[in-house]
Amino acid sequence: MKKAFWRKVCCATAMLMSNSVLALTAPQLAEVEKSVQQAMDDFSIPGLAIGIVNDGKVVLAKGYGVRQFGKEGLVDQHTLFGIASNSKAFTATALAMLAEEGKLNWGDPVIKHLPEFQLHSQQLTEQITIRDLVSHRSGLALGAGDLMIWPNTDKSIKDILAGLKHIKPIAALRAEYHYNNLMFVVAGEVVARVSNMSWQDFVEKRIFPQVGIDNSYAGFSRIGNSNKNFATGTIKYNGQLEEFVGDYLEDFRGAGAIASNVTDMTKWLQTQVNAGKTPLGKQLIDPYMHQYLWHPQIMRLPKESDRAAFKQDFKGYALGWAVESYFGYKRVGHMGGILGMGSQVAMIPEKGLGVVILSNQHAYPALKAITNEVFEQALGLEPQDWVAQSYQSYKQQRDALYNNLGPEKVIDKQASLPLSHYTGTLRSPWYGDVIVEEIAGQLHIDFTHTKLLKGTLSHHNGNTFVIKWHEKLLEADSYIHFTMHDQHVKSADLEWVNPDVTDFSFDFHNLGLVAVPQED
Repeated sequence: MKKAFWRKVCCATAMLMSNSVLALTAPQLAEVEKSVQQAMDDFSIPGLAIGIVNDGKVVLAKGYGVRQFGKEGLVDQHTLFGIASNSKAFTATALAMLAEEGKLNWGDPVIKHLPEFQLHSQQLTEQITIRDLVSHRSGLALGAGDLMIWPNTDKSIKDILAGLKHIKPIAALRAEYHYNNLMFVVAGEVVARVSNMSWQDFVEKRIFPQVGIDNSYAGFSRIGNSNKNFATGTIKYNGQLEEFVGDYLEDFRGAGAIASNVTDMTKWLQTQVNAGKTPLGKQLIDPYMHQYLWHPQIMRLPKESDRAAFKQDFKGYALGWAVESYFGYKRVGHMGGILGMGSQVAMIPEKGLGVVILSNQHAYPALKAITNEVFEQALGLEPQDWVAQSYQSYKQQRDALYNNLGPEKVIDKQASLPLSHYTGTLRSPWYGDVIVEEIAGQLHIDFTHTKLLKGTLSHHNGNTFVIKWHEKLLEADSYIHFTMHDQHVKSADLEWVNPDVTDFSFDFHNLGLVAVPQED
């Protein structure tokens, strides 16, 4: 009875939407394209693709610029980008499909489907549900545990699950919003256990074909060798663009591993604004279940700047989707970020309006500005120069940040012990071993599970050193503070040198490193 009722409601909503929507005209789309070009110029974005759905119909799917910085290959509507955290909505949809099939319930304890799953306390382990996994209300901190999946590690899903019990929460279950990728990795494993196929296979075989998505992949390694139409990342470093090649966060699995393009993503948008009905005429999930995916599970306070700019009076997170108010409309969407790439999905469902932007430079304010331009044109909002305003603010903030990079100045610098006193193996209960060794009078550090986390230590003050990673584009310089006992390392703590620049997934501060006793 409930589902039948919601089908009628959604059908009525669709009729109302089609009667009240403002169709984007050719001149309006031209204004959007001007904003795209302006944003690419101002923010130094080598390549970008945009798709727009208006009144449930695709009105634009186009690429601009180049796939690789300094190369000639052009971005088109089929160019693949890593969509990063926009993968989370696919994972939530997979769970919704399995719920409709009676194979799980949103309120199921996670341990019902993953018996080996453990969090820091037995109580939390027993109480956390599937719904909690995909709504960022587990109590685990922002990015906690991400070093098990970023940068790429050799850890299996078994290793990741085993590490979770050692990560301390910072809030009670369901009390606060804290964005956490590992819970979505766990959610992807729930999909795998319940469906008897990998998360990757489920997405590619159960979701993509029904939507009409035919050139997207649940992992970079799944892209065929003959397909060369994919973008690589770009990072602005010391004022210059440099290419950063990655695998689109493949280790993130259900939290962020999908590679897609704007042609396929506009089909995904059409499915969303049409209450779960795909462009192929198939009902991916029931309209009631589709509405439930957009129902906020945890609320956040809007920023004062967003209250002023967008008349935003509520902000929350649903199931794989962010939900907020926008000039009196309900806005649903998500951002996605990889070092060197950014993606944005945003919709005004009652208008059948949606936009997806994929780029090979992680200048997120540019994507937000273009999205605001699309919505301005489609909704008849008061005209603003979104790109210019965004770039001015971005440049001021970036200049302020990058003019003050580097370790804090030390006035009364204390000497270190001989370097050999700091060498040995440190162990994190959830990450594993970190080795510090002296080579030719220089301390080196090796995160043994992560190829990209190798670097050198330079003395800062006393028993504190600064880690400089061999891969400078990580922009993740860190202090390492050694705690000594009898002139030997007892433990070590890490913290970011530049916290406003370093990505939150470098969660060094959560490692809890303890020295491993040396064998005689």
